[in-house]
Amino acid sequence: MRKCLIISLMPSLANAGSGDLQLPRFRCQVEDLLAESLSDEDFSTTVQIEDRPKIDRSRTTFTVPHIHEVPMVRVVDISSTLGESLSEEQRESFTRNGCLHFSRFLDPHAVTTILEAVNELGKRWSTEGRSVVNGTPLKYGKDLNGNPMVQRFCFASQHHPVLAELLCDPRFSTLLELVGGNARLGTHEKDGLVINHYVNTEGSKFTQMGWHTDALRDLFYGRGIRPMLNVGIHLDDQDPRNGGLRLLPGTHRQGLRSMLFRKRYFLDNDPDPNEVAFDIKAGDLTIHDGRLWHRVQRSSLVGESSRRRVMYIPIVNGAYQPRSEQSRTPFYHRFQHLVK
Repeated sequence: MRKCLIISLMPSLANAGSGDLQLPRFRCQVEDLLAESLSDEDFSTTVQIEDRPKIDRSRTTFTVPHIHEVPMVRVVDISSTLGESLSEEQRESFTRNGCLHFSRFLDPHAVTTILEAVNELGKRWSTEGRSVVNGTPLKYGKDLNGNPMVQRFCFASQHHPVLAELLCDPRFSTLLELVGGNARLGTHEKDGLVINHYVNTEGSKFTQMGWHTDALRDLFYGRGIRPMLNVGIHLDDQDPRNGGLRLLPGTHRQGLRSMLFRKRYFLDNDPDPNEVAFDIKAGDLTIHDGRLWHRVQRSSLVGESSRRRVMYIPIVNGAYQPRSEQSRTPFYHRFQHLVK
């Protein structure tokens, strides 16, 4: 199926330059092929959990246990805390790599307050039996006690005042220049403020995510790929040897063919020799260009110690495209339940 899918798409891409790709036609071909061909079996991934090595924070490289090999993964350097402006060095680093890491964006008290708000919203939606927000499905799993819990929130700032207030922090405006144009926080666009709750338990439905770029959604919408920045606010410590976000630096400057075919979207989750990771403390802020190839590595731990909660808000530009309760579910979200 996968070989046939790539061959079927090639006629649309054979003459595709930066401006002559027939996006509506390409979108229809992708939708038809995926809807007819994809199955749960295609998305299955086998993961072997091994003992976690001891942490030596004095080192700049570390080993990630893997079923076939033990690759070395580089850690993204930590910038100073996010202030009123970016340094020239930070701008150059982002242009080159497509990602940055800022420490201590939130203090411990703020992190606790936000976690309380997230828990309140999750319990409310779970009690209400809410399954969709502005056309985007929520993702549910089970907590350590077997009770239902929301593991992927969307448009969260529209439904809790604490989360809405967080996004009014003036420091976010410092990041707008990295996107340019009429850049803004996408509180009502894309999926709004997303909260991912990863935990490695038997009842969890969100433990990892395969390689992908966020730019593919623009093609499904039938429009050209536009710059987009994913701003991550991390609510738990995250040792990179215990899973978490992986990025391929520099791939935000790749061509369309590489963006589509470098890896199999969401199917591939193997470590890449060139991938990098973040060494996160609760309250840190990270940014990465949505055109970067990235994935989420499954934790090598289980239970409470594997829990990782992170919020993402997009920075977008171009025409304002808000979503509402009348919005239809985007095509790519039809396969969300296959991401486990």
